[in-house]
Amino acid sequence: MTKIRPGLCSVTFRALEAEEVVGLAAEAGLEVIEWGADVHVPVGDIERAAQIATETEDAGLTSCSYGSYFRSGADEPLSPILDSAEALGVDRVRIWAGHLGSDEASEEQWGETVARLRDAAAEADARGIGLALEFHSGTLADTAPTTLRLLADVGSPALSTYWQPTVGASVEAVLAEYRALAAYTSAAHVFSWWPAQERLPLRARDALWTRFFAEAQAGSATPGVRDALLEFVPGDDPALLRGEAAALRAYLSA
Repeated sequence: MTKIRPGLCSVTFRALEAEEVVGLAAEAGLEVIEWGADVHVPVGDIERAAQIATETEDAGLTSCSYGSYFRSGADEPLSPILDSAEALGVDRVRIWAGHLGSDEASEEQWGETVARLRDAAAEADARGIGLALEFHSGTLADTAPTTLRLLADVGSPALSTYWQPTVGASVEAVLAEYRALAAYTSAAHVFSWWPAQERLPLRARDALWTRFFAEAQAGSATPGVRDALLEFVPGDDPALLRGEAAALRAYLSA
C-alpha cells in the first residue's frame, strides 16, 4: 500500500507570509508543503529558501517540492530554479509544458518543448532533483494522452507528472485520466471545483476523492503518488484549512 503524505501548496494562501502558511499547515495536521516560486520562495533567493526550509522543519513539517513557473522555453534558464530547490531541500520541482494547449501547438512547437524538457530533465537529474509536469489546460500536458506522449518523447526517469481533476469533467472521466497516468504520477493537487471553477469544500466531491485515494494508495506503480497537496480553498479563507485538511486525512486513512 502506498503511503501518501497530506500537504498544502503554499500558493493556496498567496496573501499570507510564509511563516503564517507554516503555522496553518502545522495546526491543520498536515505533513508537507509545496513552496511556490511566485511569492513565498522567489527564484534565486537562496537565503530565503534556506530560511523557509528551516522554519518548515522546525514546525515538524517537510518541504516536499518547489512549485515553479518554468515553462520549458528554449532560452529559459532552469539553473536558478534548481538552486532554490536545493536550498529548500526538495527533490522535486513542478514545471509546465509550454504556453499552448495541445490542440494549438504545431509539431515544431511540440518538438521544441520536448527538446527543452529533455535537457531540463538531464540537468535536474544531475543534481538529484526530479521534474514533474503540471497536468493543466493551456499546456501540452492538458490531457492524459498528450501527457503520456510528452513523457515518452522526453524519455527520462527524472520527469514525472502531477495529476489533478480536469475542471468540469465527470468523476469517471477524471479517474480514467488518473489511471492512464498512474505509473508516472508523483503528486496530486487536491481541490473540489464544480461544475466549473466554483470552489467547493473537499467533501462536496466525496464520490471522486474516496475512489481516487482508494486507487492511489492501493497501487504499486512507480513513482506512485507520494504527496496529496491541497490547492486552494473556498474564498481563500485560512479558517477553512483545518476542515479541508481533516477531510484529506480522512480520505487517506480510510
